[in-house]
Amino acid sequence: MGDRWHVEVDRSLCIGSAQCVHHAPDGFHLDAGRQSHPAAPDTDANEKILEAAESCPVEAIAITLSESGEAVFPPEE
Repeated sequence: MGDRWHVEVDRSLCIGSAQCVHHAPDGFHLDAGRQSHPAAPDTDANEKILEAAESCPVEAIAITLSESGEAVFPPEE
């Protein structure tokens, strides 16, 4: 069984660029205010979700391992 991720979008940072929707259209959607939301906050590890987080120009997307809370993105330094 693979890793499970918890995906969050910091809407105070989100600028509505829609890069997340472009990279992972099944993983994110924009609301009427052009703020991003994860389609499923708890999801299986997914390369498209990771690409979406990496593409966010303001790093508003955080991914952690569901079980441990360990950072997947952005990585801890």
